[in-house]
Amino acid sequence: MRWSQLYVPTLRDDPADAEAVSHRLLVRGGFVRQLMAGHFTLLPLAVRVRSKIVDVIREEMTAIGVQEFLLPALHPAEIWQRSGRWEVMGEEMFRLKDRKGAELALGMTHEEIFTVLSQELRSYRDLPQMWYQFQTKFRDEARPKSGLLRVREFTMKDSYSFDVASEGLDRSFDLHKAAYQRIFSRLGLPAIAVQASSGSMGGSASVEFMSPSQAGEDLVVRCRSCDYAANTEKATSALPAVADSPALVVPERFDTPDARTIEELSRRHDVPAVSQIKTLVYVVDGELTLVLLRGDHNLVEQKLIDTLAAQTVRPATAEEIQSALGASPGSLGAVGVSDVPVCADEALRGRTSMVTGANSDGVHLRGVSVERDIAVQRWADLREVTAGEACPQCGAPLDVVRTIEVGHIFKLGRKYTEALGVSVLGPAGDRVVPIMGSYGIGVERALAAVVETHHDEKGIVWPVAVAPFTVAIVVLGTKDAKVAEAAETLYRQLADEGLDVLLDDRDERPGVKFRDAELIGIPYRITVGARGLAENTLEITTRATGETQTVPVAEAAEQFRKQLTGAA
Repeated sequence: MRWSQLYVPTLRDDPADAEAVSHRLLVRGGFVRQLMAGHFTLLPLAVRVRSKIVDVIREEMTAIGVQEFLLPALHPAEIWQRSGRWEVMGEEMFRLKDRKGAELALGMTHEEIFTVLSQELRSYRDLPQMWYQFQTKFRDEARPKSGLLRVREFTMKDSYSFDVASEGLDRSFDLHKAAYQRIFSRLGLPAIAVQASSGSMGGSASVEFMSPSQAGEDLVVRCRSCDYAANTEKATSALPAVADSPALVVPERFDTPDARTIEELSRRHDVPAVSQIKTLVYVVDGELTLVLLRGDHNLVEQKLIDTLAAQTVRPATAEEIQSALGASPGSLGAVGVSDVPVCADEALRGRTSMVTGANSDGVHLRGVSVERDIAVQRWADLREVTAGEACPQCGAPLDVVRTIEVGHIFKLGRKYTEALGVSVLGPAGDRVVPIMGSYGIGVERALAAVVETHHDEKGIVWPVAVAPFTVAIVVLGTKDAKVAEAAETLYRQLADEGLDVLLDDRDERPGVKFRDAELIGIPYRITVGARGLAENTLEITTRATGETQTVPVAEAAEQFRKQLTGAA
């Protein structure tokens, strides 16, 4: 490809609304343009990168025996209603009606649609099956941001496995996990496999692949001394025991008109946060629920959702709280509460001599024994793990890392096959419901995550495997016949060998050409100029290191091939 024919609208300055590095550089480098919030046009350079990412994924899917399909992006509501997710997906699902009034949705994901397709499977002999596609997904994100990292329209590689029994699902899951690790390695994308919540997908287990980045919105807890790693929505830690004084015979009221927060109660009444009970009020599937944590701990809402298998969870309003408990936030507690379900974090189990609100404004209780004085219906791990806490596996201090989710795999179980009536003839002649797995990679998000990982102050530094072009031949002096001829000869040599070559034949200053090549991140640059030709040499520069090698013109193609092979 000749740069003079290529559409690469590079910009001198960063876009004003770009916060993430990938957003800034992909716009500046002429890769993407925003149509509206959460919707981006991919320009030719980005299309080339996307195509290479797709090729890597496709090769690894083929290697483990997954077959490619292409399913519709527009779905009838009835299928989602049968699975129970029409309501669960809430406002993130784009819903519409056709001219006949039929309810439809733009697909957020394709579990239901692939499951319907699997109804044609007849016998256990037809299994296992692993199917996948590349398809556009639509999610009505409330706050699309960070360029391609959080959008409302994107391409996902989603695959689905169907097996007779859980042992088969384990095999399909492990095949995908290993394939994903190879995919991210080939993309040059560091990815940590972590335990995760299955969320609205359902199922028994899930693993996220998280790439460390300050642009990420997910926090991962990991141990550097062992292999423990989990999303904060799933992470646990080992807490040191707390030595409590004995509880009072009965809890004692004391006035706290000046203390409405954990910090104020600690500072003004000498009650450390570790000895306080934090009382939160949530509406869980329409029912008011009290959620209790230690005063110095924060709730992870997804843990609450998973614990209660809830469809909808939201904080209660001030009016709902006042009506149920007779007090305002800041003076709430669960002592003596019998008509509202209570869910408590495990860190409170066995604690005595605690302080909590008395459900009377400006009053607290002390000397509380949690298990004696509070009717806890459900104990669970609900708290957020923080850096420095002890690893649950080996006891070493944990790190908390900001990350981008680049892949997610689920053991779905039989949630969808049961809901949609899928069964096959089993080995014993009975009907068997297949067990499913689901496995996703966001293609454009992976593209952006690569940029987040591979960049410097000059621009993007693409890994060779996904670079829009492997090498840029920069011609210095396009009107010099000898220079032009040498560049054309080298261009044809490399192109004939199947390399992606960009010939910068523009009539621009050398500085402009060099800056553009660095900005768009081409891994190698070969400079052809009159000064070098006078000495019968060319320069090969490696983008990642900035190192330049001077080679004879006649040996340039061969030297570049060796350098490329060595780098690979």
